[in-house]
Amino acid sequence: MSAVYGTGHRSSEIAHLGSPLREQRALADGKAVADLSSMSILTLTGPDSLTWLNSLTTQKLDSAQPGTSTETLVLSPTGHIEHWAYVYVADDRVWLLIDGDGQPLREFLESMKFMMRVEIADVSDDYTVVGSNGPADSAEPVVEWVDPWPEITPGGASYSAVTDHPGSAYDFRINVCRDREGLTLVGRDAWEALRIEAWRPALSDCDHKTLVGEIDILRTGVHLAKGCYRGQEAVARVHNLGQVPRRVVFLHLDGSDHAVVSPGDPILGPARGAERQVGTVTSAAIHYELGPIALGLVKRTVDPQAQLTVVTDDGNTRVSAAQEQIVGTQKETVTVQRNPQLRR
Repeated sequence: MSAVYGTGHRSSEIAHLGSPLREQRALADGKAVADLSSMSILTLTGPDSLTWLNSLTTQKLDSAQPGTSTETLVLSPTGHIEHWAYVYVADDRVWLLIDGDGQPLREFLESMKFMMRVEIADVSDDYTVVGSNGPADSAEPVVEWVDPWPEITPGGASYSAVTDHPGSAYDFRINVCRDREGLTLVGRDAWEALRIEAWRPALSDCDHKTLVGEIDILRTGVHLAKGCYRGQEAVARVHNLGQVPRRVVFLHLDGSDHAVVSPGDPILGPARGAERQVGTVTSAAIHYELGPIALGLVKRTVDPQAQLTVVTDDGNTRVSAAQEQIVGTQKETVTVQRNPQLRR
């Protein structure tokens, strides 16, 4: 069976092997690992690595102990997400796993070294990266990054207390391996489908104006009580006001017309007495149990109970979308009960 390849910065990444739904089930059951070879790998060495990274990014890292898995963001001065890295602290170095091209983050870090005792290396070509649900024993990883999602980590926050959070069903891990020998591999599409089901945000869900509160990454990627970093004032201001401009939603899509929904497709909904564009799809997949699903960013003012519509890129196909609220519309924490018809 021939593989279908993705279009990331490493073209060898497999999108799927011909049976996307079976591949998802195998990944969910811990019987396969997903090809994440488009990820980049940077390492930081030197005595100042953690304190220096702590000063630049959103997560508290200066006291992180070996074995720590976390994630951190680099923000613009106005609080918008510019870079995103999954962080693993080892005895002798800090590993940064970047979903996509790591060169822009490396260039930023190099520009901020000044007199700090830290060395940055790109070791992407020395390893391969696979994703698993639970330990991937056959992978024998050099590094196993354990996703903290969906727990609210120390210093984190969330605008909603979701009962029966779908992310609790998964134990996502990113494994840095020397090779793929002996691995049962599935495509990247399987990983994306499970990620969307788990409401797990990623860099692909961001645009040039995304704020941390909009995509619920305050849970695991931001420490609200740490020292100063670029963009901190904007994070604190939005958090204290409690009204993000947009909010991420989970969309359960009508699959009766077999329409293909893609990232970037507009989301329509009621606004000022008429149907208008109220948001954009950020990630989409065909799930092996739930059918067509997506994540999208919509305006904060959109009624959480409103029925939405996605218009596909041909401009002629309308797909009905039932939304599930992930981020609340106000700062006050809201308890969101998931629609039982949409559960796994």
